[in-house]
Amino acid sequence: MSPSSDPLPPLNCLSAFEAAARYLSVTRAAEELHLTQSAVSRQIKRLEQDLGRGLFFRESAGLRLTPAGERYYKVVQRLLRELGEATVELRRTSSERQLTIAASPTIASFWLSRLMPDFRAQHPGTAIRLLVVEDPFSLDLAEFDLGLYYLLEHEPPPGVRVEPVFESESIAALCAPHYLEQMGPISDSSALLEAHVLLVLEDHYNDWMTWRRWYQMLDFDWRTPKHTLRANSYQLLINAALTGQGVTLGWTRLFDHEIRQGQLVLALPDRLPSPGGLTLLIPEHRHLNLPMREFRHWLAEHSR
Repeated sequence: MSPSSDPLPPLNCLSAFEAAARYLSVTRAAEELHLTQSAVSRQIKRLEQDLGRGLFFRESAGLRLTPAGERYYKVVQRLLRELGEATVELRRTSSERQLTIAASPTIASFWLSRLMPDFRAQHPGTAIRLLVVEDPFSLDLAEFDLGLYYLLEHEPPPGVRVEPVFESESIAALCAPHYLEQMGPISDSSALLEAHVLLVLEDHYNDWMTWRRWYQMLDFDWRTPKHTLRANSYQLLINAALTGQGVTLGWTRLFDHEIRQGQLVLALPDRLPSPGGLTLLIPEHRHLNLPMREFRHWLAEHSR
């Protein structure tokens, strides 16, 4: 391989390398970049030829960065992030104070949307942009200022630091009161599986709290429920619960408003401490500007 006389490699090659190095997977890099796997592989190969050395060990178990690849990845990731942040800032008008908040559809629609009028009233000079993305691991760090997601403590997305929003959180079986009026009260966990509709989420990212695990962690006997309604969107399941279509697992702090208003009730009295919690995501190496600091302080006041 012979190095190129041009000191700067093509940007698309750097983007392909950064994504593949972050995931250690050409497949996941291709999905993120909306390219074919062969296109990502070609761009990485072109970069390696341009640099005159290999960046990955290609093994049967997958990719592994070479020592040179490790060093280059840290530089490329930092520069691409800074380039993205600078681009976003330049696209904003000089007089605009804009804050982009990333959140899942459920958090954005059920929790954050109720609180935002208060923040906007206190900070009328800040323009709010909501970026709704289901999976925090697919976020582009240059596209948002702050994020709000439920995460396990040991599984933060790469490139961000996290701060807990709630001091504690629990998960309970929730349903609408008119569901119980129609179907009758639920006497115990066995009756829930036998005679009621369980709303089941089909989503690999959220599988850290399934009905089966909830039962097992509460020492309830588990068996396959007789009646289920399945969806790949948690937001759809919450709407189904609110309209009386079944019983869902839900975070009691996140849906505190619906519970206090009587829109949702505990189908069973049992609550399980949540293995994860609502967290504020802050991109690493990002300067906390005034709107970010104001939102962070306001969030702390409203989550006590």
